[in-house]
Amino acid sequence: MSNAHGRCPVLILGIGNILLRDEGVGVRVIEQMQKMHLPDDVELVDGGTAGADLLDVLAERRKIIVIDAVQADCEPGTVLRFTADDLTRPDGIGISLHEFGLGEALAMTKQLGCAPEDVVVFGIKPRDIRCGLELSEEIAASVPKVIELVLTEITK
Repeated sequence: MSNAHGRCPVLILGIGNILLRDEGVGVRVIEQMQKMHLPDDVELVDGGTAGADLLDVLAERRKIIVIDAVQADCEPGTVLRFTADDLTRPDGIGISLHEFGLGEALAMTKQLGCAPEDVVVFGIKPRDIRCGLELSEEIAASVPKVIELVLTEITK
């Protein structure tokens, strides 16, 4: 079930740098979800550390679910849910999203008239962002919870 541009209405986008352990949690969630049977109208994308070049991937979606590591005042492994409005709040509430400009890319989709209808971000507080490929124990343990939240979100 694709739109006029051959794109699925629902995008699940994992963001992060897998070389910095927990910083790559968004990408690791996508890797796990690629092993699952998902509805035909859902597309998984490993956004890596991409920036504004994600504009084309974001455009004209019914729903976008982003998974990323976020700095927040909570315990490592905590999963937080944000909306597009949270991303553009002046106080920033500690959402870095790699300073890669997800907020800016979404703002650009609005200006171009191809904004997604709904954007949800699941942010996971990292424990360890030093060099390394493995997720820390707390963050690895949060991956199934994040997947469950994402699966619930795609049915809304």
